[in-house]
Amino acid sequence: MSHPIVARSIPLQSLRVVTLLSLAMGSVATWSADPAADHGASHNTPPSTAGAKVPSAAAAKSSAPDSHETSVKATPVDSLPTASSNPMAEKIRAAMAGTVVASKKMTVTVDAKNATDTKLHAANTGHATAAAPSAPSAARVLSSQRYNQARAAAVAGHAGNEAASGHSGAASSHAGEAHWAYEGDSGPQAWGKLKPDFNLCAIGKRQSPINIEQGSTLQGPAEPVQFAYQPSNASVVNNGHTIQVDVQGDNSLTIRGSNYRLLQFHFHTPSEEQLDFKRYPMVAHLVHKNTEGQLAVVAVLLDEGAANPLIDKVWTYMPLDNGDRVRMPQGMLNMSELLPTDQRYYQFMGSLTTPPCTEGVLWMVLKQPVTISKSQYKLFTQLYPNNARPVQPVNGRPVREAQ
Repeated sequence: MSHPIVARSIPLQSLRVVTLLSLAMGSVATWSADPAADHGASHNTPPSTAGAKVPSAAAAKSSAPDSHETSVKATPVDSLPTASSNPMAEKIRAAMAGTVVASKKMTVTVDAKNATDTKLHAANTGHATAAAPSAPSAARVLSSQRYNQARAAAVAGHAGNEAASGHSGAASSHAGEAHWAYEGDSGPQAWGKLKPDFNLCAIGKRQSPINIEQGSTLQGPAEPVQFAYQPSNASVVNNGHTIQVDVQGDNSLTIRGSNYRLLQFHFHTPSEEQLDFKRYPMVAHLVHKNTEGQLAVVAVLLDEGAANPLIDKVWTYMPLDNGDRVRMPQGMLNMSELLPTDQRYYQFMGSLTTPPCTEGVLWMVLKQPVTISKSQYKLFTQLYPNNARPVQPVNGRPVREAQ
């Protein structure tokens, strides 16, 4: 049975004698220059962590207030007891490796029954106590002040390199990005809960697509959409949710006094937009962006009929694997082949129809559909049989119907 030693105030210079006496008795001992400081440490000291360090004299001097900068004396670790065959003595020596500030109160806790709980605490009077590394870590690597400094510098450098290399919280969230789908537990009804950035999918008041009721639209004159499309280069990508065509070249439209450049277009089946609750077999969404970063999307409804020449070109270079991309021959894409002759439209403010469901998007649904053949429709639906978001509440939004 161990015999505890009563805590007493002793000078740091006498620590060597008391340490050896404690080790000889195999007991648990606590030394403090002030019993009140021990009480405060037991209630206020944060738990010891692997990253904590005993501050050097220089660090203590630079971080302490001016009133504490005078008469700071340091006792180098070399003046502590030399190596001993007693393992506990070696652990205490390892825990105290580095520079010990003589003007600070020292609390040394030695537990003979659990050597891994050996700790060294150093604190200014009236200040919170900082915990030093646990004995096993210190015993392995802390043998001199110079080594401590070198190791601290290495750790700091590693942290800086990690941040610089992009291994941050944002990168991690990207690696673990929430998967969304058109059915199942991650389907449209759950989009808003999959990720904080998708919140608008659940709470937005100007979401797309919508059902357009022709009897309640704002009918009257409206400016025409001025399309400026020309033969361009493009690449076709299977992004896991649809077939998308990324467009290069100078293709744009002008509406409401602003010019929007065509970025890409993609497909949904069945059509996401409804006219008087009618859905078409497919729809193409042409996504444009102006210099202010605002989006304008033109929806071209696709109905069954004759084959469409532009769809035929895109399907020819359709990639089959998720994430795969195929370049179309130079100048092959001509967006004018996808547009109907009657370019009147329904216009409203809405959102993206996929996460993150960003609002503030100008929508124009062309009133006249264009045709695609049965084989063109079948080829797409074999890859994506259903990739349409259900219609969303209009919530009183005005819908203009260009006459």
